[in-house]
Amino acid sequence: MEFTVCDKHYIGGRWTAPSKAGDSLPVINPATGMPLGRVACGSGEDVDHAVAVARAAFPSFSTSSVADRAALLTRILGLMEERSEELARAISAEMGAAITFSRASQVPFGIAHVRAAIEVLGTYAFIRQQGTTAIIKEAIGVCGLIAPWNWPLYQVTAKVAPAIAAGCTIVLKPSEMSPLSANLFARIMHDAGTSPGVFNLVHGTGPQVGAPLAAHPDVDMISITGSTRAGILVAQAAAPTVKRVTQELGGKSPNILLDDADFERVVPLGVASAFRNVGQSCSAPTRMLVPANRLAQVEELAAKAAAAMTVGDPMEEGTVLGPVSTPAQFDKVQAMIAIGLAEGAKLVCGGPGRPEGLEQGYFVRPTIFSQVRSDMRIAQEEIFGPVLCLIPYADEEEAVAIANHTVYGLGSHIQSADLDRARRIASRIRAGQVHINHPAWDAHAAFGGYKQSGNGREYGAFGMEEYLETKAVLGYFPP
Repeated sequence: MEFTVCDKHYIGGRWTAPSKAGDSLPVINPATGMPLGRVACGSGEDVDHAVAVARAAFPSFSTSSVADRAALLTRILGLMEERSEELARAISAEMGAAITFSRASQVPFGIAHVRAAIEVLGTYAFIRQQGTTAIIKEAIGVCGLIAPWNWPLYQVTAKVAPAIAAGCTIVLKPSEMSPLSANLFARIMHDAGTSPGVFNLVHGTGPQVGAPLAAHPDVDMISITGSTRAGILVAQAAAPTVKRVTQELGGKSPNILLDDADFERVVPLGVASAFRNVGQSCSAPTRMLVPANRLAQVEELAAKAAAAMTVGDPMEEGTVLGPVSTPAQFDKVQAMIAIGLAEGAKLVCGGPGRPEGLEQGYFVRPTIFSQVRSDMRIAQEEIFGPVLCLIPYADEEEAVAIANHTVYGLGSHIQSADLDRARRIASRIRAGQVHINHPAWDAHAAFGGYKQSGNGREYGAFGMEEYLETKAVLGYFPP
């Protein structure tokens, strides 16, 4: 991919130079460690400008018809589908996802959020009768949206699409580490005919852009996807203005293999789920809970599944796992692998260092630990890399206890031949999503966390309602 310069923000329907000329950050190709481009480094002044135009655009857009908002989303959907290959290549270049994964998941799932918002608008009742009272759902206002680097398009559309559907105006801060796809998305928003001020994009870091956006008195809501630490900082910055804050944060998701599951099927699927996006997913099921008397079998099946995953250049068609996204993430994963060894976990495959023949870039050996105890750091801390923990359990009660033994509660998985048994256990898991027997992904299924995995929900109608206020008008209907 050619060197790309994203030296302007998108504010008020125009590409706008930063208030502080010349401030920029490098965009690094994680497969080589070399610069891929540069991105503008915004400031509080740029945030002020973007919020002001979003505020000015809100009265008109918030009262636009549902049909008009659905038509805008439909145009956005069409352009995303038309430019899907360009988006996929940008994502693979900026954050290292294998091109096959970008084409099959990163981009299609991002498109699916737009399609889901259109479908929600087709049936959603913004006014509901309750006796003589009307319950009215209205756009909350100007929304600051802070997106992560690991799913740079998917998490942008998970916020932008429902906000548009609700009638909100937007200031988006994409990650400075994966800004190329966000710039392409801003062009799509422009080319779709979005009214000036409805969608605005300000590039930059968390401290320079995210913090003033969260603290801004004219921002009515902040939605952040990121680490728990980042979510806490955003909530603290937002607190003095009493704005709504929704957070989709960290996770350490369990995958419970019950003794009646088809291990030949579910173990490889579990490894693939844990290592999806090189393990850089907040809901990745990186704790596989295994009946103690089946641990050796699972070790063998898991090692075989990991060995079949080709690690390499993300632009090569045969690559399954590209690099992790940043040098900081590479160092963290290496440190956690070393901690796992020091804690006495059994190394099944992988381990420290880069895979053979990949001396450049931030490549990690797919690593599986066994005989992991639930109190080990590798079982408690979010590693955000291709590292899977196999944790033995004695019985169903212990499996549930281990699954819930975490400060997080984002995703979870259960594998069983007995659906009623799986449902019973699902009701006891403290997490926002439970997947039984590796079901298909659902763009309308509420996504969000318990405990330190955040608050609020995304996807489908649940996601759109986060961008709505509820107004009760008594006497609206005649008695």
